[in-house]
Amino acid sequence: MKKLGWRELDVILVTGDAYVDHPSFGVALIGHYLVSHGFKVGIIAQPDWRTEKDITRLGRPRLFFGVTAGNVDSMVANYTASKKKRKTDDYTPGGSGGKRPDRATIVYTNLIKRFFPEVPVVLGGLEASLRRFAHYDWWSEKVRKSILIDSKVDLLVYGMGEKAVLEIAQILSRTGDIEKCKSVRGVVWWSSQKPEGGIELPSYDEISENPEKYAEALKLQTWYTDPYKNILIYQKQDTRYVVQNPPQLPLSQEELDRLYLLPFEREVHPFYAKMGRVKAIETVKFSITAVRGCFGSCSFCALTQHQTTHVSYRSKDSILEEVRILTKKKDFKGTITDVGGPTANLYGSSCSIRETKGQCQKFCLYPSVCKIVRPNHDEFISLLESIRKIPGVRNVFVSSGIRHDFVLAEKDPDVFIRELVKYTPGQLKLAPEHAHPKVLSLMRKPPVELFLEFKKRFETLAKKMGKRKYVIGYFIVGHPGEGWRENNYLRDFILKHLGYFPQQIQIFTPTPGTVSTAMYYSGLDPFTGEKVHVERSLKVRNKMKENVLFKKKGREKR
Repeated sequence: MKKLGWRELDVILVTGDAYVDHPSFGVALIGHYLVSHGFKVGIIAQPDWRTEKDITRLGRPRLFFGVTAGNVDSMVANYTASKKKRKTDDYTPGGSGGKRPDRATIVYTNLIKRFFPEVPVVLGGLEASLRRFAHYDWWSEKVRKSILIDSKVDLLVYGMGEKAVLEIAQILSRTGDIEKCKSVRGVVWWSSQKPEGGIELPSYDEISENPEKYAEALKLQTWYTDPYKNILIYQKQDTRYVVQNPPQLPLSQEELDRLYLLPFEREVHPFYAKMGRVKAIETVKFSITAVRGCFGSCSFCALTQHQTTHVSYRSKDSILEEVRILTKKKDFKGTITDVGGPTANLYGSSCSIRETKGQCQKFCLYPSVCKIVRPNHDEFISLLESIRKIPGVRNVFVSSGIRHDFVLAEKDPDVFIRELVKYTPGQLKLAPEHAHPKVLSLMRKPPVELFLEFKKRFETLAKKMGKRKYVIGYFIVGHPGEGWRENNYLRDFILKHLGYFPQQIQIFTPTPGTVSTAMYYSGLDPFTGEKVHVERSLKVRNKMKENVLFKKKGREKR
């Protein structure tokens, strides 16, 4: 602050991660975006919540505190899928665990309210976004109220929050009245009066007593949280109503371009770098975000509820300019490690209906690729070729985020697959997630036969091109719908078709706000009402993972 000549900050952002000045970190994006619009912003990263020392370090902000648990939900960051306390944390200097509290958003907010009771607090980030309505909390095994209510604050920003946070800052700067911010799109607030119009979700009491009502609430939330439908959604919790305004419209391509070309250092802040390496930056430091959003709508994925299913992407010129910036970094070795986003090969794709009327009552990629969403990978291929031609760039990789079913929907899939071989760093990571048709259907993932077809095409073309490159699969066990029969089916599939012992196996974790978590809690598919088998025993779920990993030999099939 002294160096910049700032006596007072307008906004202070508090995060559960170490501060990394890189566009892959939400706090860095929000901070730079506000600064680019003339606001003075400070960041308090991983404050000690047991004392006032850290939270009071930058003084009182003129407008508000913004609070986020960090890039991931604090409970996911702190606990394994077996509910064991994690010993490590990739977002912490030195990688040690225990530097962020459980339910960090609530803890940080209480800390701020204790020392700055008169300053507005605005919640944001993944943890707050996915807990904005009453939600099933797997760690406490009960339905919790909206984090807005539990935190005792007035305002929550959900989804990608740049526009909403900027509007809040501008309104507070003009008026100083947090009440006037409740009209901002992309904001959740509470009211003592029932809103007029909109969609009412089953209440907190209803979903606490009746899991079927939770499934109903999740379905309504999924269909109507859409920037182009312009619908208010609300839910009664005790004597108050939690009210969700329609989402912000996605950033335009021009806005995305400006955002990602803001002057990021792309480094860990020196204060935290002195404490040890922050592992989370290492895989993304020289990566490029080309795409936002995903219309895959996988049941277990948080993106549907956090970002909505709308896809936007940056211009080619903007991405090339960012690559030129990266090549000037002293530690750049010539490799762009990844170009993509949630789903890299959706770059250049769109849906004419979705962009005017919002999401229809169908899924874009399930059970098959919609005819209106036409795959066209030419723009992505052209982008990768242009990046490779930039002086100083020796390698360009697409390391993950490929929807193989979207590729196979092309008239000639081999055109893109051949190019993909060039841009794969040895192994291409794909996520079939399971093999059994019933489980895949509940996950809203394509048939595993498409994975096998893509794998065969990729490895055949790689061999013809003289490249030793392979496809590896990521799988989930313990997802709703999987019992021992389905688990053994997955194990046998891997043994027969992959021929290796996979390490990329994870146990399903029921994180707040997803369709899969609604299945886990209710035992129902929210969209069909059909009953779903749910395995809740941690012991059995761990054994399912062992079974697929072939850790015990000579065991009888169940």
